[in-house]
Amino acid sequence: MFLTNDEEAILAGEQGEAKRKSMELLLALGKIYKAEKLVPITSAHLSGVSYKTIGEGGLDFLREMAKDGKVSVKSTLNPAGMDMHRWREMRIEPSFAERQIEIVKLYCKMGVETNCTCTPYLAGNVPGKGENVAWAESSALSFANSMLGARTNREGGPGALAAALLGKTPYYGLHLDENRLPTVIVEAELEDQLLDYSLLGQVVGMKFGAAIPYFRGIRPDVNQAKIMAAAMAAAGSVALFHVQGQTPEASKFDLKGVEKVQITRRDLEDAKDKLTTSQDPDLIALGCPHLSETEMKTIAKGLDGKKKRNDIEVWFCTSQRVKTWCPKETAVLERFGKVLSDTCMVVAPIEKTHKVTASNSCKACNYLPGLCSQKCMCRSTEQLMELIL
Repeated sequence: MFLTNDEEAILAGEQGEAKRKSMELLLALGKIYKAEKLVPITSAHLSGVSYKTIGEGGLDFLREMAKDGKVSVKSTLNPAGMDMHRWREMRIEPSFAERQIEIVKLYCKMGVETNCTCTPYLAGNVPGKGENVAWAESSALSFANSMLGARTNREGGPGALAAALLGKTPYYGLHLDENRLPTVIVEAELEDQLLDYSLLGQVVGMKFGAAIPYFRGIRPDVNQAKIMAAAMAAAGSVALFHVQGQTPEASKFDLKGVEKVQITRRDLEDAKDKLTTSQDPDLIALGCPHLSETEMKTIAKGLDGKKKRNDIEVWFCTSQRVKTWCPKETAVLERFGKVLSDTCMVVAPIEKTHKVTASNSCKACNYLPGLCSQKCMCRSTEQLMELIL
């Protein structure tokens, strides 16, 4: 892989140990994927934040990188394992909280914005069409590639941090035009509700793995697109999709000879049934990916003036920034559960306090059994709210 004189100097340690290690890491990745060079990026989004997922090894790595590491581009942070202010209400153990706080402080020391969210594009990190970035959260990077037209590979946590510190990433994969072509045309008739889009993502991810779907006959709004992207990334490894007449690159492709499939209502229902392994939740968790301002307002409007009639715990997960935009809605939702920032049900240690989690997110229902030892119930937002009214 070609390195400039400046890049060679970084590799030699002339700009500090964190940058040297970062260059070694990116050089190794570049060689694996046959990248010809590094390309400048405009932003990074970093995973590897929850102490639950990175453990002591990840914490030690961050301690080393934070000794002299400073990010070179706008860099944002994925959800942590707890609400940084309300962790006691989540029944988080103090030993966990201590390490989680240190992790976030280390990222802050390196210059990373610590509004911990899986929807950075709703909180100020919004790359433009054609911009090269290094994003590590699977649903966020898919949204950035697809709905914004930015360019990123499916980065791992260490790789994204290395790219943030250097302001560069290896030039391969989805950074290149030839690797962004649709591989399957998907048609589906959906009802205009969030769960249908999540289930569509689930079906496509399961059927096609790492495909690049081209959707016809749908027109998702921001919230529908983010939950569909999340499901496709969790059920498969979809990092880019196109929507006819909507996404930035959709009009440029010749689709002759591309396989076409039809997703039926039966496919959606079967996916929901497979994800549902219990009908008796002790936690209802919304916000995977994090709730947007519109979703906060919609849910609050549906609950305003009503009364909670059972003791199922409810979490409404969103970013710090969105929460500050929605004070009235937050007050309404707090009468029914907890409005949590910085975290979500997937990366929090809920296995210590809950056994069955209900969600409208297929991404959550994919990850909760393995990461959190949960049984799951997959239902629409409206159906989940009916359980507490």
